[in-house]
Amino acid sequence: MKPIWIVDDDQSIRFVLEKALAREELPVRSFTNPRDVLAALDEDEPQVLVSDIRMPGGSGFDLLAKVKERLPGLPVIIMTAYSDLDSAVSAFQGGAFEYLPKPFDLPKAVELIRRAVEESQREESVDEHATEVPEMLGQAPAMQDVFRAIGRLSQSNVTVLITGESGAGKELVARALHKHSPRQGGPFVAINTAAIPKDLLESELFGHERGAFTGAQATRRGRFEQAEGGTLFLDEIGDMPFDLQTRLLRVLSDGQFYRVGGHAPLKSNVRVIAATHQNLEERVRDGAFREDLFHRLNVIRLRLPALRERREDIPSLTRHFLQRSAKELGVETKKLSEAAMALVVGFEFPGNVRQLENLCHWLTVMAPAQTVDPKDLPPEVLGALPSHGHGLAGLSSAPIGHAPSPPAAGHAADVSRAAAPVMLGSGWLADLEQEARSLLESGQPDVWDHLTRLFEGRLITTALAITKGRRIEAAHKLGIGRNTITRKIQELGLD
Repeated sequence: MKPIWIVDDDQSIRFVLEKALAREELPVRSFTNPRDVLAALDEDEPQVLVSDIRMPGGSGFDLLAKVKERLPGLPVIIMTAYSDLDSAVSAFQGGAFEYLPKPFDLPKAVELIRRAVEESQREESVDEHATEVPEMLGQAPAMQDVFRAIGRLSQSNVTVLITGESGAGKELVARALHKHSPRQGGPFVAINTAAIPKDLLESELFGHERGAFTGAQATRRGRFEQAEGGTLFLDEIGDMPFDLQTRLLRVLSDGQFYRVGGHAPLKSNVRVIAATHQNLEERVRDGAFREDLFHRLNVIRLRLPALRERREDIPSLTRHFLQRSAKELGVETKKLSEAAMALVVGFEFPGNVRQLENLCHWLTVMAPAQTVDPKDLPPEVLGALPSHGHGLAGLSSAPIGHAPSPPAAGHAADVSRAAAPVMLGSGWLADLEQEARSLLESGQPDVWDHLTRLFEGRLITTALAITKGRRIEAAHKLGIGRNTITRKIQELGLD
């Protein structure tokens, strides 16, 4: 194993870290200044670099920048006694793995270094240097059906209606249908009919003549003209005003239209692909959507599954979006730990793929380390308790005497790695609900933290009682790491 390099002009800091890491059987090499580090890089390279900021003979930030040029994947931990905002921001902007203010708690520092070691040893699960970004990702059977349909329609100009929840990727399917069609050389024009005011939508679709209405100072080509020879994608077609539906029907049936204020018909050579998250059959029954237009659009229907219907695709989509966000922001790609990925896979994602993409962008900006742990996930993911057997499912089983809290995010997926969830009585859940309700109604602050500490404390003390105080054995029984149980014992005051 390659050594951890420590760079600090303070001999006491080097000594303490060397001894602590030696107890963890981690090899160490120490330096007093950045110059010696850069010289040593010509012959060797570290597993992790831990560097002070202010040292004689060079700045830790300058060292960070030079090391990242040569070893972009090396985790670098920046430590400093000057714990100010500018230092923290500069560290993370420079690509630091973590920022460690002095004085630091030694067990926490060692645990952080261990995380960095795991990060450097973690094998890439996907090729992060792929030159071609796939149009769409999906191994789930429902997505494979969509891919097969796109393939079958590749030589067709038939009208297609795409249905599915908001954020599921309907426009991506429309673009794929266009790209793999005889019209691929023509334009692809998209318009969200729900996002444009009714008074402007007619002009947006069909264009207008000069002087057709107040403000129409020049002739304007509409989306049908812009898409000539190509594909027009009408998103959220279910929200189109009823009178405009008549005009759209005429274009689809006659192949011609008039600009607003115009008198000469214009021919349309456009393939129409429509999409909606609504049930158009119900809209037709309610009189809000023309039945004849529905049948014109519903020649071929593709249903795009919600993300929760294809959970097996979530890991690959997550990695893809994290790579894309990192590339856009010019930073190193974040990765989710096994525990964090279990929680993400178990989340319901009401916003579907769009919400997952936003989550990945948030993690790229906000997660403190390159490897995202459960505690780094946003509140809406941590606060969800799915019931479908993923993530936190099956954890409501620990024999707790006092009313506990939902499991802390940092440990949820540690338990989920067990071969099968333990299923015990749920009476304590009623106690938990009663305790939580009492605290919430009384205005008790920090209810989540209060109950979580009780839950974790009771779990750990019970495990230690069973193992007669042997921490490593207790950690193994709980399914957590030995560093985690040591840290939790200190945090919870259980020493």
